[in-house]
Amino acid sequence: MTTRREFLGAGSAGLCLSAAPFALLAQQPSAKVARIGFLGSASASSPASLARVGALRAGLRDLGYVEGKNIVVEFRWAEDKYDRLPDLAAELVRLNVDVLVSQGTSGTLAAKRATTTIPIVMPNAGDPVSTGIVASLARPGGNVTGTTYFNPEISAKRLEILKEAVPRMKRVAVLLNPVSPLVVPILREMGIAAESLKLEIQQYEARAPKEFENAFAAMAKRRVDAAVVVDEAMLIANANAIAALAVRQKLPSIGFLEFAEAGGLMAYGVNLIETFRRAAYFVDKILKGAKPADLPIERATKFGLVINRLTARAVGITIPQSILLRADRVIE
Repeated sequence: MTTRREFLGAGSAGLCLSAAPFALLAQQPSAKVARIGFLGSASASSPASLARVGALRAGLRDLGYVEGKNIVVEFRWAEDKYDRLPDLAAELVRLNVDVLVSQGTSGTLAAKRATTTIPIVMPNAGDPVSTGIVASLARPGGNVTGTTYFNPEISAKRLEILKEAVPRMKRVAVLLNPVSPLVVPILREMGIAAESLKLEIQQYEARAPKEFENAFAAMAKRRVDAAVVVDEAMLIANANAIAALAVRQKLPSIGFLEFAEAGGLMAYGVNLIETFRRAAYFVDKILKGAKPADLPIERATKFGLVINRLTARAVGITIPQSILLRADRVIE
């Protein structure tokens, strides 16, 4: 996969998730107020969710939107329980929101099944064509638009980086959430990469944080040499817990950008916080009359590589200089 790497700094992470009080709207009786629905797959209180919502709000402010004055945001969070997504999406549809912003591929699929008329903006769908969200990137053809970021290919690239960092590895664990619609394309791409690298990949499932311990216990029992954590809302929201378990087992690991910040060994991927900020652009276009079908889906082209040398020492490995020189950030 040919990419241009440019690691962007995290967006605003400390903003509150609560919607603006309706009392403020009463003070603006003549103002045109747009209602935005936000369908979150993960936990509202996780650092990842706080950062993403903060970035979306910052992007909206940059375009002149002020909560309580000309927009109001209705939040609904599944709290890592994906079976709640259809009901939450239907609830937002009943509120007759003007635009629905969806988190992740699972959230976007739930939103699309709930409405064919309300415009949907997806900040971070992993592969919207193969999962049936849109007909094509250039011509979405329905009520969904936004950004995609090559999730299957990124997972395969992580495998290559991990092999370079740990040349001795033969068996690699892949930690994933089996309910994700991207499991099949991710494992397919990783399988192709594993074959060329002469690696055996083993699948370990976690549908909720309570299953992490058992997954890592199974990895230890089968003596895997390293682990790859795939991009998925529930896993991202629980990066700290996953990274801690990997370090406890002295297991070299790689995942999404927040993973290295949380204590994982390495991270490679898209700055998803920035894609949420970019989602404001699509929201603005739609509120001004554009149709989602006419807004081509953007493909993220900015990627980052982060190395955590503190974790490298903790798990007992030395990161090769070839990787350190390519890193956008090294945590000392």
